[in-house]
Amino acid sequence: QLQFVESGGDLVQPGGSLGLSCVASGLTMDYYAIGWFRQAPGEEREGVSCISSSGYSTWYINSVKGRFTISRDDAKNTVYLQMNNLKPEDTGVYYCAQADCGRPIRLGVLGSWGQGTQVTVSS
Repeated sequence: QLQFVESGGDLVQPGGSLGLSCVASGLTMDYYAIGWFRQAPGEEREGVSCISSSGYSTWYINSVKGRFTISRDDAKNTVYLQMNNLKPEDTGVYYCAQADCGRPIRLGVLGSWGQGTQVTVSS
């Protein structure tokens, strides 16, 4: 399986920005689409954004379009999520995993959950 270690979560004020990173281990991620997922307190985990194996195609849920940007650096085995204009409803634990990019974004056959990184948006 393709496993990731996420980092970059923090407490940030509404309107602020945060950059998340996840580093792959186990397999090279070059050939796979990768997604960012989040789980808010008391809610189910949802796919937030996804990037194709080539990096040329990206997907976002409507609530983060125009605010979040996903990218990947295969040489560093790393996927990034830049989050701008953060809102309290963006609060949750963020995970990255091998994914099926679509609507909705789903965990892929090689995907597994890591520990995630906590993002809290609050004044």
